Amino acid sequence: MKANTLLEELGVSGMDEVDEPAFSGLAERHRRELHVHCYRMLGSFEDAEDTVQETFLRAWRRRETFVGRSTFRAWLYRIATNACLDLLARRRPEPASGGEVPWLQPYPDRLLDELPAGDADEPESVAVARETIELAYLVAVQHLAPRPRAVLILRDVLGWPAKDVAELLGDSVNSVNSALQRARAGMREHLPAERQDWTGSDEDAETRELVRRYTEASVATDIDALAAMLRDDVRFSMPPTPGLHVGRDTIVNGWVESGFDELKGLRGLPTAVNRQPAVAFYLWREREGAYLPLTIDVLRVTGGTITEIITFHDDRFPRLGLPERLPAE
Repeated sequence: MKANTLLEELGVSGMDEVDEPAFSGLAERHRRELHVHCYRMLGSFEDAEDTVQETFLRAWRRRETFVGRSTFRAWLYRIATNACLDLLARRRPEPASGGEVPWLQPYPDRLLDELPAGDADEPESVAVARETIELAYLVAVQHLAPRPRAVLILRDVLGWPAKDVAELLGDSVNSVNSALQRARAGMREHLPAERQDWTGSDEDAETRELVRRYTEASVATDIDALAAMLRDDVRFSMPPTPGLHVGRDTIVNGWVESGFDELKGLRGLPTAVNRQPAVAFYLWREREGAYLPLTIDVLRVTGGTITEIITFHDDRFPRLGLPERLPAE
């Protein structure tokens, strides 16, 4: 919706004439897509939530600056991007390194499903593309410095013109184009070489069957069966615990050393996060008489094999809308 049309529909000459409930209603329409935008910038679901709240607060305080040069949505994106850059300057002045992102958090598919379909009248309103929300993409983005990261997301994900990005960042178009090329090069360094390897595979019958076998082998703590599903160069990490492990033998040896094959009383619940298959594991607790949250394995599947496992701790269960406990079978 164009800015002047929005103001006309509201019957006001400027946004400063709009009361707070009406303004909040306008802003809330864009909460989910702004949250996803901030999540891409920050890699953390919780930081994204805080930043969206900060965005709405800044937008209300500066509502008189909405004067019709852009859509209301684009205006909110500008504020959200700057709020992300401010947070990064305070908390994470240096980007991720070494292929791992300790602050990485998963994003539940059920919330991604709330995103609106693209609107031809507002090009920045686009349905989320799978390859820009998968964890491999998020990890690569977090290895970029904040400003090139913003340029990449605004230009390549949201499709903003270079001049609009330059205006937002207070930079020249040439600088923005240069930053975009550097960012794309940085992404290539941290994404798997073949595009199909980092966008994963469609959720087809073959993938579902692999996830089923992975779940059964995990519950049975059958390490040999699990190893047979892993590609030679599979990657494993468990944020926020430090460490990126690469290679089937390295990962399997780590499981053996941790005593995984001796773990008893597991149950697995299939789910999906970041448009990827995932399994939430619960462990039987005799005292509570129930299975309680343990970990969530998010899988990247390529060509019928598992190419990456990112495991998250039990504190992610509530955010993902997973049950707090499972009853005895």
